[in-house]
Amino acid sequence: MRGPWRLILLLLTVLVLLQMGRMAASQLYDGPGPLPVTSDIFIPPGGTHQVARLLAREKAIGSARLFEIAAFLTRGQGPIRSGDFRFTDHASLRAVLHTLRFAPEIQFKATIPEGLTSARIAAILNALPHATGQVSPPPEGSVLPQTYDYTYGTARAAIVARMQAAMQAALVKEWATRAPGLPVATKRQALILASIVQLETPLAAELPKIAGVYENRLARGMKLQADPTVIYAVTKGAATALPHRVDERDLATASPYNTYRHKGLPPGPICAPGLAAISAVLHPATTDALYFVATGTGGHVFARTFAEQRRNIARYDAVRSKRDAAPGTAPGVK
Repeated sequence: MRGPWRLILLLLTVLVLLQMGRMAASQLYDGPGPLPVTSDIFIPPGGTHQVARLLAREKAIGSARLFEIAAFLTRGQGPIRSGDFRFTDHASLRAVLHTLRFAPEIQFKATIPEGLTSARIAAILNALPHATGQVSPPPEGSVLPQTYDYTYGTARAAIVARMQAAMQAALVKEWATRAPGLPVATKRQALILASIVQLETPLAAELPKIAGVYENRLARGMKLQADPTVIYAVTKGAATALPHRVDERDLATASPYNTYRHKGLPPGPICAPGLAAISAVLHPATTDALYFVATGTGGHVFARTFAEQRRNIARYDAVRSKRDAAPGTAPGVK
């Protein structure tokens, strides 16, 4: 009987040791890791050995060797990816491997404000962190201002392409529901006018009425006399503001963009208008106003006649002079 009992005892010992080993392995694989706080770690392209050493240095794992073994044993689940990943505090070895194989990469944001020129947009894009390549200024008005997500290593040219596709999609959608009888005959004309309207007011509620004023002037064959077009002509698209009030010398600038000298729309957009400005042009407010002037506090007052406009200018000139360094104002829409 001694022989069978020895065999049973040996088998029990082996089973106990296997169970203890399984528990130890489970603790190493599923137990809390050493990472003290949730951290974003960039994983460059490379082999498992390089990744293991990096994660060990960042204290995301306790042992590079154990990571390599676990990665090898679970290799059927998928490859270890490169990119920017977020690892939660005390993530287990299993969780770290899951993140590297399946978790989405960290999203970075490229925010383009409304009303910027292409030169300024290109400067913002070229300063984006973690994007690759450089871009030249895109065609004026060709990108839709909003926030775009991108991941580590995204080409800046690809971000521009997305922005341009978004603008085209917005124009098509808004054009399909445009109001009847508009003086803008094409989507490009609508884009050009929207770029002017965008720069005329910081108040979204005013955009449809300002669009209505300009469309009234276009319908009557009047010059737009829009200060933003003069600024674009003076700065050649480098800026949307001058260090002084628009003056007579500025108004005399020889440029097809100067709508004080030329009737109709300028030859192209003067900035990247937002969706609200595009919508305002294609769904303008019903108004008989032909003029407006800034109040000096962010908004505008509107007038039907030039005489009324002159009275408004006189009324608000004092307020505007306190805000601006240069006195006086030029006659016209503003």
